[in-house]
Amino acid sequence: MGGAIGPSCAGVTLVVVILPRPASARRVRREWDALSSLRTSADVFDRTRTANLPRPVSKWLQHSIRDGTPLSRTAWLRMRGHIRIGAWRPFAATQVLAPGIGFIWAATAEVAGIPVLGYDKYVDGIGDIRWRIGGLVPLMSAQDTNISTSAAGRLAAEFVFVPTAFAGADWTSDDAGVHATWRIDDHRETVDLDVDANGRLAGLHMQRWGNPNGAPFGRYPFV
Repeated sequence: MGGAIGPSCAGVTLVVVILPRPASARRVRREWDALSSLRTSADVFDRTRTANLPRPVSKWLQHSIRDGTPLSRTAWLRMRGHIRIGAWRPFAATQVLAPGIGFIWAATAEVAGIPVLGYDKYVDGIGDIRWRIGGLVPLMSAQDTNISTSAAGRLAAEFVFVPTAFAGADWTSDDAGVHATWRIDDHRETVDLDVDANGRLAGLHMQRWGNPNGAPFGRYPFV
């Protein structure tokens, strides 16, 4: 995905699992625990819940969610890839993700044999990026309106990892495709989905706030 603020990532593989809070989230443990403890809805998924949605969305949800699945509000993601900290370096990360509410992405990389711990988050309307060498010495930090707006866009886009949270979006469709609009605190973010004939999610795109490659802040394609 592109058009983001913060360290650039490539070659990321995602697997949804339930995971404990990692060491790199120690400084945001209260927020992590709060997102992790959101109550799961007593409702479960069945096909009738998609009857009033655009047909491609209905097909995607029926392809992605088994009938009887609890409508969870939270998921945990584990990923590995490469992140740019001066140069491209391997990283491992864990993320807690609650669509429409918040996320914390906590990662560990290595520079010159020294672990570098960091996180990106959006919680309570505020986006924040922090990286520390050895978990102690500040390396990078950013928190302002631009960071928060970009993080809200990321939160909107990543709802596809938690399809059981589909009811939190406003769904529309037109000749250009289907669109999920999320109202996240003071932000309004629209994500466009590409769904194939079999109901598989083929991709997503949106105009996300950021400054890719040092460009002026604004809305840029994010795919």
